[in-house]
Amino acid sequence: MQLQHQARRRGFTLLEMMAVVLIIGLLMTLVGTQVAQRIDSARVTTTAAKLKQLEQALEMYRLDNTRYPSTEQGLFALVEKPSGDPEPKRWSPGGYARRDMLLDAWQEEFQYASPGSNNTRSFDLWSFGADANAGGEGNDSDIANWHIEVGGG
Repeated sequence: MQLQHQARRRGFTLLEMMAVVLIIGLLMTLVGTQVAQRIDSARVTTTAAKLKQLEQALEMYRLDNTRYPSTEQGLFALVEKPSGDPEPKRWSPGGYARRDMLLDAWQEEFQYASPGSNNTRSFDLWSFGADANAGGEGNDSDIANWHIEVGGG
């Protein structure tokens, strides 16, 4: 009789198991939320860094060719020699950027306008953020070169 009593005490009851599963689930929810917020924040930072790199590539393009690519030629002019006006005079055979640099951290194309409406003497360069739509708040807000200081600000 005493052996049977000891054998029962070694296992967990269904209620105890459910309590442990519930606690683990709550902890995972808290941790998962924090991780998701960090990932979104990292995407914003990555997109801002890519935007600065594209600005530098556009400046190199302008140094070689005296003008920025037109809005119609777009950022693709940094990857392959563009046709049309303005024709690049000394386009670098290796290009100015890799194709993957033309996408933000959400795998959407950066937007480009030359001359820009915000930077009338150069160009506007921006990403629509996480929601891929103009405007927004937080991670959905636009990331634009008229909001970001160039040169490590």
